[in-house]
Amino acid sequence: MTDKIEFVLFDMDNVLCDYDRGKRVAYLAELAGVSSERVHKAIWDSGFELLGDSGALDGPDYLRGFGERIGYPLSLDEWVEARRRSMKADLAMLETVGGLRESVEIAVLTNNTTLVADHIDTLFPELRPLFGSRIYTSAQFKAAKPDPQCYRLCLSELRTRPEAVLFVDDLAENVAGAREAGLLAHHHTSAAAFRQALSDYGLREMR
Repeated sequence: MTDKIEFVLFDMDNVLCDYDRGKRVAYLAELAGVSSERVHKAIWDSGFELLGDSGALDGPDYLRGFGERIGYPLSLDEWVEARRRSMKADLAMLETVGGLRESVEIAVLTNNTTLVADHIDTLFPELRPLFGSRIYTSAQFKAAKPDPQCYRLCLSELRTRPEAVLFVDDLAENVAGAREAGLLAHHHTSAAAFRQALSDYGLREMR
């Protein structure tokens, strides 16, 4: 028997929205006049993106470094547009979240640079009406999932106990990190499976 769940903490990409990194990379490659393979190697394969996710680079330094690595003076607007094009709201999940928030508190914790939080209303306008100000990026806590410290610092910000939180993520390693930090956790695969998990935990959507 678990303690009563008071909070549901959601990952963003591939949980609340479908995230297509390939679309993002292709747009960036077109801007820079280079191959998609080069962009992917420069940003993701190199570990640079993790520097942004973990807060090792602040927003301006991350953006500057991003452009230097792909060989193009990338503007903030172009970075945001590339990110926006890669995201499509999962309407089934958002509907479930809308019903769920009537009975428990909800928040978002995503592995991303602070630029994502700063521009979330452009990137994912459906999120703010559901989550308000409780949209957190890992960079804000200077630690990225699955580091247990990332979850602990987020929960400190939310002023809640780990045993009262259900965390939802599509990556198994992030689910494991949450459990190591003392949270309950659900490995997300679909909106239907998530609704079943809510039922299993005794949570229900209000309509």
